[in-house]
Amino acid sequence: MNRFLAGLLAGALLFSISTEAGLGGKKTMYVGGTVTTVKERTEGLSSTNDEKVFVFSYQGGELKIPYDRVNDLEYGQKAGRRLGLALTISPWLLLSKKRKHFLTVGYQDENDKQQAAVFELGKDIVRTTLASLEARTGKKIDYQDEEARKSSKGN
Repeated sequence: MNRFLAGLLAGALLFSISTEAGLGGKKTMYVGGTVTTVKERTEGLSSTNDEKVFVFSYQGGELKIPYDRVNDLEYGQKAGRRLGLALTISPWLLLSKKRKHFLTVGYQDENDKQQAAVFELGKDIVRTTLASLEARTGKKIDYQDEEARKSSKGN
């Protein structure tokens, strides 16, 4: 019986950690927007390596946004508590925050129709992605608040 309870507790702990882990540090998720070719909450990888287009690659395809068609860039954050993880490991984790990083790209598609794509960026690629997008598009990023501005600059 004790082994069963220990196994059950270990399983619950692992499940809680995996659900709290969220988006990987180098991954990107298409959260939503007006793009109909990509499903909401699709995970993949984004790249600014191409000199002409921003690429979001996901299982089953790619979304390419030409830099010269981008007319709006916005960055913001959402902070939340690590509730599930805190309850299973330590109440001290309630004091820590988990930040989500959101990038909104507004652009004109090939039919000159305005489109918007909202991406969640993994924490390891935020600064390089934002800096690259500013350089390649020639557009300044609009920050939702001062905290987002500081975070993206590494201050």
